[in-house]
Amino acid sequence: MSRHWTGAVEAGAAGGFAGAPRGGPPSSGLGAAEDSAAARRPSQTYAALDLGTNNCRLLIARPTHEGFRVVDAFSRIVRLGEGLAHSGRLSEGAIQRTLGALAVCRDKMRAKAVTRARLIATEACRAALNGGEFLSRVREDVGMDLEVVDRETEAHLAAAGCAALADREARSLVLFDIGGGSTEIVWLAGEEAGASLRERVRAWTSLQMGVVTLAEKFGGHDVDDAAFEAMVAHVAEALVPFVAQTAGEARCERFHLLGTSGTVTTLAGVHLGLLRYDRRRVDGLWMGDEAVGETVAMLRRMSFAQRADNGCIGHERADLVLAGCAILEAIRRAFPTPRMRIADRGLREGILVQLMSADGVWRHDPVRDIAP
Repeated sequence: MSRHWTGAVEAGAAGGFAGAPRGGPPSSGLGAAEDSAAARRPSQTYAALDLGTNNCRLLIARPTHEGFRVVDAFSRIVRLGEGLAHSGRLSEGAIQRTLGALAVCRDKMRAKAVTRARLIATEACRAALNGGEFLSRVREDVGMDLEVVDRETEAHLAAAGCAALADREARSLVLFDIGGGSTEIVWLAGEEAGASLRERVRAWTSLQMGVVTLAEKFGGHDVDDAAFEAMVAHVAEALVPFVAQTAGEARCERFHLLGTSGTVTTLAGVHLGLLRYDRRRVDGLWMGDEAVGETVAMLRRMSFAQRADNGCIGHERADLVLAGCAILEAIRRAFPTPRMRIADRGLREGILVQLMSADGVWRHDPVRDIAP
């Protein structure tokens, strides 16, 4: 994975939590060379937290020679944005669920003695009328200072987290992240000599719709063909400006989609017939267009109960997965391609790469992958 992306991470920009220094480790008082060497020590521990509309996710890692090693992780469905599209506010129940998940994240960061962290919140906190009040409660009750990132930052972080999985011989690809409240889509040019990841991002967009908002608008329990196609059409209409913007971009026979989200990882798990989700088998998986279509059709034929009983879906996501499939279907129709790669990585990995890059933890360039 390239470390060249020059996004919003700056010294002191990381979100804080009680028990760790704000904005990174304290100054050592040493010269620049000593500080640089100190930053490379494996004792440095980094954390990335992504609070989305549906999920609260944490990743804690330490740098390795050409990437990083995950030492702890956490993910919980909190549905922070539940009902937000109708009320414009975060509900008290959703806030309580989220505060509980954030407290677990705080304790994990303390236990691992995290020295650098960036803690971000996305669409639900951007959109909610009481988003500021919620952030104050997080600060007071949990001791975390969440950073609400804009849509451009979210799109670039997704690219930073997933770009290592792009076909290096492709001239271009479409990278997408289907979230709970928004969907980020990036046109990513192929690797060129000296090109930074930011330079490779030729265009991006953020659709103000995700699996939670779409399921609440069209229904998620019982989705017939008409409801599914209505969702696809709704997303397709929102995609029109981005399709026009990228119409002149170069493609080649290796052009492909690269997807990151619960939707595509679930799709991969169901395609593989896994009784229980296994990241090792899913992350980096290539799926042909026909296999993607067949798996989406399989999910559409399932009843809500069957989706809930599936080990790769579960009860908490059974009412959201078809909305995700509708978003995916709209993207596939807008950008037809013979194959799609699945990424079980994304914003958190992008945050970690940027934090470590800013600290100069790697001696060699570029970092091409993330250690498991």
